Amino acid sequence: MVDIVRLTEVIEPEVKALGFDLVRVRVFGKSEVGDDEIALQIMAEDPATGQLVLDDCAALSHRISDRMDVLEAAGETLIEEAYRLEVSSPGIDRPLTRPKDYAKWGGHEVKVNLVNPIEGNRKGLHGDLVGIEGEAGAELVTVTDKKSGTVSFPLADIQSARLILTDKLIAASRPLDTSGADDILEEQED
Repeated sequence: MVDIVRLTEVIEPEVKALGFDLVRVRVFGKSEVGDDEIALQIMAEDPATGQLVLDDCAALSHRISDRMDVLEAAGETLIEEAYRLEVSSPGIDRPLTRPKDYAKWGGHEVKVNLVNPIEGNRKGLHGDLVGIEGEAGAELVTVTDKKSGTVSFPLADIQSARLILTDKLIAASRPLDTSGADDILEEQED
């Protein structure tokens, strides 16, 4: 079993050192990725753009790999078996993992899976995110669910949540960084 808390303690400073914000650390089992290895997924973003470009992903991947190699050489193995490291941007239909995500993306469509059911014994919600309120550790998230209406639940009860790709979300998202795209097109034309 992999200790996500310890992995996050190791990875987050490496992410911050490059000026990025950590969005999520997740380990996918072999059956989840359909491979012979588990996958360590790191999602991060540049706080100025909300994305990572390919060079950012590569730099972060090398930095995390190097840090984990140093710890392993010192006798601390964070992941016992073979794994694949995946570093990516969260994308437009991003997961919501931090309180600031729920504040920032209020008014947008979300899909939420809860650990503990709400009214009507429902764990799955789909509707518009109203927002988040409350103090750290006691935050309540509110969603206007398509079936249950407006419901609030503790942030700690969320198993997973993500934005749903809609025209409204696309319009609200920053444009993707297209630097270098012209170079790629020119190379293809030759």
